[in-house]
Amino acid sequence: MKRRFLHQFWQLFRGYWTSEEKWKGCGLLALVIAFNLGSVYFLVRINSWYNDFYNAIQQYAEGQFWPLIGEFTALAFLYIILAVYAIYLRQMLQIKWRTWLTNRFLARWTRGEVYYRLQILRSDTDNPDQRISEDINQFVTLALTLLFGLIKQLATLAAFSVVLWNLSGTFRVPVGSHAFVVCGYMFWFSLIYSMAGTGIAHLVGRKLIGLNFEQQRFEADFRFNMMRVRENAENIAFYRGEQVERVGFSERFAKVIGNFWQLMRQTKLLNFYVNGYGQIALIVPLILAAPQYFAGTMALGGLLQTVSAFGRVQDALSYFVSSYDTIAQLIAVIRRLVGFMDHMAEAEAHEEKIVWKEAGEALALEDVSVTLPDGRTLLAHVTFSLARGARLLITGASGCGKSTLLRLLAGIWPYGMGRVVRPAESRVLFLPQRPYLPLGSLRRALYYPLAASGTEARLKTALETVGLAALVPRLDVIDDWSRILSLGEQQRLAFARVLLVAPDFVFLDEATSALDEPREEELYALLRRKLPAMGMVSVGHRSTLRAVHDEELMLEGEGKWKVCPIRS
Repeated sequence: MKRRFLHQFWQLFRGYWTSEEKWKGCGLLALVIAFNLGSVYFLVRINSWYNDFYNAIQQYAEGQFWPLIGEFTALAFLYIILAVYAIYLRQMLQIKWRTWLTNRFLARWTRGEVYYRLQILRSDTDNPDQRISEDINQFVTLALTLLFGLIKQLATLAAFSVVLWNLSGTFRVPVGSHAFVVCGYMFWFSLIYSMAGTGIAHLVGRKLIGLNFEQQRFEADFRFNMMRVRENAENIAFYRGEQVERVGFSERFAKVIGNFWQLMRQTKLLNFYVNGYGQIALIVPLILAAPQYFAGTMALGGLLQTVSAFGRVQDALSYFVSSYDTIAQLIAVIRRLVGFMDHMAEAEAHEEKIVWKEAGEALALEDVSVTLPDGRTLLAHVTFSLARGARLLITGASGCGKSTLLRLLAGIWPYGMGRVVRPAESRVLFLPQRPYLPLGSLRRALYYPLAASGTEARLKTALETVGLAALVPRLDVIDDWSRILSLGEQQRLAFARVLLVAPDFVFLDEATSALDEPREEELYALLRRKLPAMGMVSVGHRSTLRAVHDEELMLEGEGKWKVCPIRS
């Protein structure tokens, strides 16, 4: 499992660095690394300055004071420039990497109806929108922060280990009649101290990984519940369902707070340890260097330089201790993204058993069986054809597979087997019970999924024909039209869309359920009159629909079906 996780992480991480943008990314990466190494160089110079400056202070060398202050000012100025631009360029790299990764995830999520298959598979991929928008941003930010932090600390360790080794001198450990001489003893103490500290930090903080993962999930569920209320505000208001919704909010928010309390308690333990670990590291170098200072073999400047060097080495060796919380967050984010990738792969890997062929002038099903994702059969061995201009009505009891068959005919239901023949380059349009109206102008909503390219006269005629002439002056108004228009108005707008798109075949899934019967009959007659060559497949329960269709496909349950002509 861990090997697979590491493999997925590597695939997630390496994609950008082997992509078509790799040279830009690697160039920025090299610059940031160079700036970080440069800042480490100036830290070493400032560390040496401590020795000269405090020795001058101890010796009351006033003539050296102001030149040393000037030297420090120059070193500090150059260090600040490098540090600021290192962060700026890192953020620039972060934008480019996030943009590339987001585009790849969006392309994969929207390709081949993966976003739809994830829903019908009922996978545990919760809130894919959050994973693409927030988790990718966190992954890139945390990965770069830790990567450059690690590189800087390694450079710091390499530079200051030499300084600390040279400043430490030797330490004699008497054992009986012999004495062992330890060279660079302060460096070895720092190494042992930090290794022990890292191991203890992992024991104390490892629960944070799972808690961070759960916190992100609970926060997303809470936000999604509020979004659902906003999208269904009118229905909830009709039902007076505010109290029930508040209970739902409270339940989800309780999970957010409950998990956060656990996160707080675990973080408190880790902070106790990290702060205690850091405070002990401040006093230890003074204790270790004190014998040399009081023996007169080390000046004040050397003492302070040693303390500074020990602190830098200790910080570098303790990088994983101080960054443990950040590492835990990164692991939680990686798990969410890897899980999302796994579920997308599962949706992509579905073996398509329905053979699609472009031929002839009719839409035909040849020995087609329709199944559910779990393999259960809804319809068995369906065979019929729909010529251009023909009207087919699909009827049957609820749950027998009417809408699912319609989805298969529209080409979005992949679960089944058999052969579907469709005329070459034919266009199809699907009208669900609640039409989809994208955010934007009414003009865009009318032409969806095509680009808005019709003339004003054509748009005006289409709206007037379906009884929506009042909307003509508002064609370029940008708003949430699914909230503004009633369901009946939305269904009439969908019929106007059919007139504008003029598909070869249209599939209507109870697309007139919110309309009265005279209006329903009028709209069906309108399609027959305006688009006589268009094939039509409808799902509905009203008996009045029989009068506007030529044949009826009756689904009888348990996979059985039959096709009957409708007598006028």
